[in-house]
Amino acid sequence: MTNEKRRHLISVAELSVEEILQIVSRGVSYAKGELRGSRPLDGLIIGLYFRKTSTRTRTAFSAAALRLGAGIISYGPQDLQENTGESIQDTARVLSGMLDGFVARTSGSREEMDKLSSQESMGVINAMAEDEHPTQALADLTTIMQHFGRLSGLRMLYMGEGNNTAAALALSFTRFPGNQLVLCTPEGYGLSGKIMSKAKKYASAHGATVMEQHHMDQLPEEFDIIYTTRWETTGTIKKDSNWKELFLPFKVTDRIMDRYPAAIFMHDLPAHREEEVEAAVLDGNRSIAFRQAENKLYSACAVLEWCLQPAAFGRTPGSCSFKCKQNHFNI
Repeated sequence: MTNEKRRHLISVAELSVEEILQIVSRGVSYAKGELRGSRPLDGLIIGLYFRKTSTRTRTAFSAAALRLGAGIISYGPQDLQENTGESIQDTARVLSGMLDGFVARTSGSREEMDKLSSQESMGVINAMAEDEHPTQALADLTTIMQHFGRLSGLRMLYMGEGNNTAAALALSFTRFPGNQLVLCTPEGYGLSGKIMSKAKKYASAHGATVMEQHHMDQLPEEFDIIYTTRWETTGTIKKDSNWKELFLPFKVTDRIMDRYPAAIFMHDLPAHREEEVEAAVLDGNRSIAFRQAENKLYSACAVLEWCLQPAAFGRTPGSCSFKCKQNHFNI
């Protein structure tokens, strides 16, 4: 194994605006086919560890690794010796001597991800933890960049639970000037105070706005994006027996979409039609949810490359090559 230091992607909060833009613009390039046939990960080996179910994220990172030339080893929830009492630190130490990258969906705490990333020879990618889903946000921003040609001056209405997808959006969308993020969440199911506080600091620093409310009244007159997620988030249990009644006002309906005729619809999938979203909205011509899902592949390509082959991105963010990307995409 090489002694080369590799980067981890544990939280979008640990990425600079320039790094977010690097990954997103690279993802758009992969989506356009501009990097077709490139194999920057040739000869590397990546482990994929999913304790929880996954269709899009697991397939995206598996396919991305193979397309970029890497070999993969997949682990299920019962495959590693942590099930027999081995510590996460020891597991990480062993795997880092054999693998170049490790994509993990634990649905556990941030502490687990920190322990996995306590070494520098194996890049660790958070494919969803309890408090944040960073690779989803990067795929979402890739889709937004692809659709609008920019990441700034956009207005998003998020409806539903303040889950790990909402947290990642709040920590990333607020980093671009002129953006407005309004989260409408059921009482008791909003963003954590820690995430909301950090999102507000980002918004203040970058000329964006973010707010959360627990009703659908007194909303702004215009939005560019309506976003929702499945109400029954993987690995979570609702504390209220009547939670579906509490969530019902936050369902995305044709009526909501008609209220914002210029808005597109996004959903991280999987969807439960007629629960969080009407089928007519999800399958309608203003929905880009399935393009959003496809872009998880291209974003995964960019994330793997960014973590495991940093030199492939060229010069540092202050260089001419990076400024050219900034000029190509209006942030």
